[in-house]
Amino acid sequence: MDRVFPRKVLLGVSGGIAAYKAPLLVRALVKAGAQVQVVMTRSAHDFVTPLALSTVSGRTALTALVDRKGPDDAPEVTWNDHVHLANWADLLLIAPATANTLERLAHGRCEDLLSACFLSLPKDRPVFVAPAMDLEMYRDATTQANLGTLRARGVRTIGPESGELASGLVGEGRMTEPEAIVDALITALLAGSKLAGRRLLINAGPTQEAIDPVRYIGNRSTGRMGFALAAEAALRGAHVELVAGPVNLALDRPGVVRTDVVSAAEMAAACKERFAACDAAILSAAVADWRPAAPAGEKLKKADARRTLELEPTEDILAWMGANKRDRQRLVGFALETTDELAHARGKLDRKNLDLVVLNSLRDPGAGFGHDTNQVTLIGRGTDPEALPLMSKAAVAAAILDRLEALL
Repeated sequence: MDRVFPRKVLLGVSGGIAAYKAPLLVRALVKAGAQVQVVMTRSAHDFVTPLALSTVSGRTALTALVDRKGPDDAPEVTWNDHVHLANWADLLLIAPATANTLERLAHGRCEDLLSACFLSLPKDRPVFVAPAMDLEMYRDATTQANLGTLRARGVRTIGPESGELASGLVGEGRMTEPEAIVDALITALLAGSKLAGRRLLINAGPTQEAIDPVRYIGNRSTGRMGFALAAEAALRGAHVELVAGPVNLALDRPGVVRTDVVSAAEMAAACKERFAACDAAILSAAVADWRPAAPAGEKLKKADARRTLELEPTEDILAWMGANKRDRQRLVGFALETTDELAHARGKLDRKNLDLVVLNSLRDPGAGFGHDTNQVTLIGRGTDPEALPLMSKAAVAAAILDRLEALL
C-alpha cells in the first residue's frame, strides 16, 4: 500500500541548525498527501528562509501574530489568526524543537505566533515535537524536566537520534530525519486502521433528473452522511474518491478527490469508472430510481405543459457493483425504508450481493434527510443486526467504517 498521510499539519519550525531540514520535511509531508502550514519562530529565519518553506508548502510561512508591510506612517497590517490556524490543523508538529521552544511550551509562555497556536490548539488534536540540540543541552536537567512536563500533558516526542552534531560532538540530540518523522506520524495516527493506503469509493447526495432545462425530479438528501464518511475515511488514511450529487457542502480534506455530478446517469458513469480501482465502495447517495423518459429541450410553458410525465428506470448502480465486484472488494449499501425495514434491508443485502447494509428508517426522529444526526442499523452476513443509538453523522460514519475495517 502507498504511504499516505492525509492530514492538515501545522508545522512549527524553531531556531536551531536542524531547521535547514525543514523544507525536506515539508516536501515529505506533502508527498504523503498532507496540507502543511508553516509557522516559524523569528530565530528560525537565521537557518532557513520563509521563501523556501512557502515554496515547498504552497502556503505563506508565517512568523508574527501581526504582519506590517509598507511605510511606517501607513503600514498595511495583517493579523495571523492563531485561533483559526489552531482549529484548521489536524495536528501540530514542531521540528526542530529547540530547548528554548520546549521551555516556553512547558511553561505556557505565549510570546509568539507558534506558542499562541500551541496554547490555542483544541485538546483533541495531537501534538508532536522533534527535539534537536547539542548533547549536553539535551541532557540538561531543565530540558529533561520540560520534556517530562510536556509528555505528561500528552505531547508526543519523535527522537532525538544519536549521531554527529553541529558542535562536532557525537551523541543524542540530532533531529530525526524528515522521512522518519513522517513514518512516525503515520505509525502513531494511522497504523491501527486497515483503511490506511486503501482506495475507497463513496457517493453522496441526491441526483436531479431533468424534466426540462429548468425543472427536475429530485429528493431531500443533503449529502451530509456521505461527506461524513469521506472525511472519516480520509482521516484513517484512505484514498477517497467522493462522487457527489448537487449538494451545498464543502470538504477541505486531504486524501479526498471530489467529482460532482447531477443526474443518476452521470452518477453511474462516475462510480463505474472508479469502482475497479477501489478496495471498497460505500454507496450512501440517494440516487433517483426513475427519470423522465423524454425531457424537454426548452422550458415547458404552463399552457402547453403535459399533466403527466412518462418515467423510465435509472440504472441500479449498487446492483451493478454487486454483480461485478472482485472477491476481495467490499461493498456497503444504504437502505432507507418506511415499512418492514429489516426484511427489506436483508433482501437488499442478498439480492445485490452486498457485504453490509446500513438501514435508515424515516420513522426515527432525528434520522434520515436534513439532520446532523442519524440512527441506523448495521446488517451484515451471518451476524445479528446491530442497532445504533441516535448519534451525530460523524459518529455514525466512524461506526460504519469500523465495520468495514473488520470486513477487510
